[in-house]
Amino acid sequence: MSASLLIRSALAAGAALLAGCAAVAPDGGFAAVADSARARSGAEAKLVRSEADERAVADTVRSLLAQALGQDAAVRIALLNHPGLQASYWEVGIAQADLAQAARLQNPGFGFKRTAGGGAVEIERTLTLSLVQALTLPLSQRLEHARFEAAQLRVGLAIERHALETRRAWVEAVAARQGLDYARRVNAAAEASAALSGRMRRSGNASALDSAREQLFYAEAAAGVMRAEQQVVASRERLARLLGLWGEQANYTLPERLPDLPAAPFDASETERLAVERRLDVQAARQEAAALAASLGLTRSTRFINVLDLGLERKSETGEPRARGYEVSLELPLFDWGDARVVRAEGVYMQSLRRVAETAINARSEARERYLAYRNSWDLARHYRDEVLPLRKKISSEVLLRYNGMLASPFELLVDAREQAGAVNAAIDALKDFWLQEAELQLALGGPAAPHQEEHAP
Repeated sequence: MSASLLIRSALAAGAALLAGCAAVAPDGGFAAVADSARARSGAEAKLVRSEADERAVADTVRSLLAQALGQDAAVRIALLNHPGLQASYWEVGIAQADLAQAARLQNPGFGFKRTAGGGAVEIERTLTLSLVQALTLPLSQRLEHARFEAAQLRVGLAIERHALETRRAWVEAVAARQGLDYARRVNAAAEASAALSGRMRRSGNASALDSAREQLFYAEAAAGVMRAEQQVVASRERLARLLGLWGEQANYTLPERLPDLPAAPFDASETERLAVERRLDVQAARQEAAALAASLGLTRSTRFINVLDLGLERKSETGEPRARGYEVSLELPLFDWGDARVVRAEGVYMQSLRRVAETAINARSEARERYLAYRNSWDLARHYRDEVLPLRKKISSEVLLRYNGMLASPFELLVDAREQAGAVNAAIDALKDFWLQEAELQLALGGPAAPHQEEHAP
């Protein structure tokens, strides 16, 4: 190819590319991430860009906190209001700006030289354009596009993980409140039992041993209330941090109890397929491999020509006709033929393919593991609901009947109350564990296991 034809081709390509330059989107490309988050979790993620956006978010948070905070409402607040998550949203805009920049030619360089001497003045003007950047621009743009999509996936994954942590924190906080309410009821009953035991001891109807046992139970019940109160404070503060709440907002209210156990668990047949299809870490690994493939193509294209600049030159001298011409400069591949860069790029690309396979295998395994934990926790919570608690209630009724018929002592009644308290606490823990495992399963599958419900029934 002649030098003049090369110049014309480069200039024509540059003009066409300039006509189709990618513009920077006002939202930085975050709309696609927000749409994906809405489809996957039912919650809206919004990039706060102005004071008007901040006021809108504040109004939404205020309205959601005006009533008992449900799990889905907590996730919605977290995605809108958490400052750290908002900071990660801007990663998409940064990557989108890099993509727009990659679609633009470098500005040409202009040089001016004036030399005077012996009554003569010599003036040189040069205009320089990078041919390598112009010729490899389409490939560079594809590379940045892959990186932009990878940034979108990373931010989407951050949203999913934050939503998971918020759901877990909400379950912990509601379970802590439910546990505190029951601990206070047990403490009140223990106080009454201790008082009764004291009166019986003074009247000679109870031994010192029995009275001491009731006093110990009361003391332990009081300690249980203190532990439950500390757990409530810790769980509420953790949830407040994940929601980005402070000041008066931290005085939010929660439901009195956890949602009921679902009638049936999610079917296991789709878990592995859903994990591989929907998980964003798998998609991100694929995008990274695609980006490296594009990078490998760019490396092969430029392995011999590291620097190639085109310069248009115009020269004028006193008493002499004006001269015009062009200058092409390139780096000669005498010592570095670029083969090491190509080999390195191929190695990194093959490494990324193995990472994709590893990520997919791990996703399948985690989906199976999380489902088994989810199913076992459902079975355990159902066992307590359908077997243990009804039996404890039946035993308590029988003990009370025997006591009313003077066939059982007051201390048998008190012992039964202690055992019933232990069973109820275990049932609350089992239900809490189920909802925690349900949240973990959502992350392992890349979204809700079943069609999204706006809010769990209280």
